[in-house]
Amino acid sequence: MNSNLIALVGFLSLFTMIAIRVPVGIAMGIVGVFGFASVAGWEAALGVLETSSIRTVTNYNLSLIPMFILMGVFASATGMSRELFRASQAWLGRFTGGTAMSTMSACGGFAAICGSSVATAATMTRVALPEMRKSGYSDSISTGLIASGGTLGILIPPSVVLVLYAYLTDQDVGKLFVAGIIPGLLAIILSFVVIRIIGAINPSSMPKGMKSSRREKMESLSKIWAIFILFLAIVGGMYFGVVTPVEASALGAFCTFLIGVLRKRLTAKMTLNCMLDALRTSVAIFTILIGAMLFGYFLTVTQAPQVLTEWLTSLPVGKYGVLFLILCLFLIMGCVLDPMAMIILLVPIIYPVIIQLGFDPIWFGIIVVVAVELGMITPPIGINVFVIRSVAPDVSLGTIFKGVMPFVGMDLFRLVLLVVFPGIVLFLPNLM
Repeated sequence: MNSNLIALVGFLSLFTMIAIRVPVGIAMGIVGVFGFASVAGWEAALGVLETSSIRTVTNYNLSLIPMFILMGVFASATGMSRELFRASQAWLGRFTGGTAMSTMSACGGFAAICGSSVATAATMTRVALPEMRKSGYSDSISTGLIASGGTLGILIPPSVVLVLYAYLTDQDVGKLFVAGIIPGLLAIILSFVVIRIIGAINPSSMPKGMKSSRREKMESLSKIWAIFILFLAIVGGMYFGVVTPVEASALGAFCTFLIGVLRKRLTAKMTLNCMLDALRTSVAIFTILIGAMLFGYFLTVTQAPQVLTEWLTSLPVGKYGVLFLILCLFLIMGCVLDPMAMIILLVPIIYPVIIQLGFDPIWFGIIVVVAVELGMITPPIGINVFVIRSVAPDVSLGTIFKGVMPFVGMDLFRLVLLVVFPGIVLFLPNLM
């Protein structure tokens, strides 16, 4: 059996296992070991199995993953999401669609201390959905907005998905974090535009909120100053080279814990529960990473990425035609796969093609994340939609998907902008 046929059988086996609900990390590990053994023999395959696990979990650069996850868990447990929403509402509530804009702003703010889209969507559903209902918004608009805002969790730094992309492609995670800032802010601004357009078409769907006094506005800011300083310390520290990404992750986790303790919102029991939650999530991510490493060895011996690169670069569609096909693949796969699993599965295969075509790897990392974001809110299996459904079971999936469609259109427009104008992504990283 030649290597191309072995690679094809391996991919078919992988997707079959994923389809029958085998965890992605386990499925990649099984295919990686058996596929590698079919080419190089069992002795070599077992050697790879032995060393890959230890090498992955002891990798110093990957230690920032559990730290950023712990930071997000502490932030959620100490009620920072609610404070962000209240502050946004104080400043934006008086406008048409003010509560909707407040929700989107709070999603962006929480994403800056969370790093997970699923966590952002779940947390903001609990915080913002009751308030939007109270203000007269329909469930469709409310949940659709939260589903879209939740996707910012994997784009605005710190982002676990960008950490994984940096690890897989050997890129500077600090530059990737900085590169995600402007596209993230652009998403919030464009969401405001969509909200105002919906309000102009149907004023009753975007009611105005309560006007806050100057004193109330200042008081709201006094409650989120720690979050603002935390974000500046992490991203600013990396931008100016004061701290490494690993040091920034540890600093972020410690400072978030310290804020919770000083505000008397973290008890010993809550701290232990936060650590256990972070540990469970980290173990799941590292399981996927170990599986990806084993699958990567399989790809190496079969030379599947090289074959795919030669085939795609030979297509008579030009470099942007190939990029379009790649983004379509990410959009489709994003509907059925977890973002982290998809990045780990597809990036090692696609990345050589991107380099061969001459695209900037930092820019492509952000483009991939934006495409993955779209997959998280599009039918038939938008992960964020199902997360919101689990938190608010009285809202149907059809209702959420209906509300999210205007924001899907907005995200497609943003993706086109970032492809046509790569300087939007690369402006800040190029200043480092």
